[in-house]
Amino acid sequence: MSEESFPADALPEYAERVLDVTDLIPPGRVMTYGDVAEWLGEGGPRQVGRVMALYGGAVPWWRVVRSDGVLLPGHELRALDHYRAEGTPLREASRATGGHAPRVDMRRARWDGGVRAEGHT
Repeated sequence: MSEESFPADALPEYAERVLDVTDLIPPGRVMTYGDVAEWLGEGGPRQVGRVMALYGGAVPWWRVVRSDGVLLPGHELRALDHYRAEGTPLREASRATGGHAPRVDMRRARWDGGVRAEGHT
């Protein structure tokens, strides 16, 4: 994740939209890459992931996750700090993962973008 902040006019329009959705996700909740694409009605998980990799450092990037809840490789500790501070529901690591980092509890933490019904686009 780049920590650089880009001027809004330097971002591709799709990237701006992805980052805007990321900013809407409430603390303690998450959306998957696919959820963000579906909410926008454009692109797919890979396109959202690419935007997050290039420009996500300026938004709460830890709130956009893989559908299985696995933490972003290389950023697990930073993400865990954010999740714990925000009270994001987590699942303990299983023996199958070698006892490594917990996962986001997707059943409890997933946000459906409900704010959209209140007039956000």
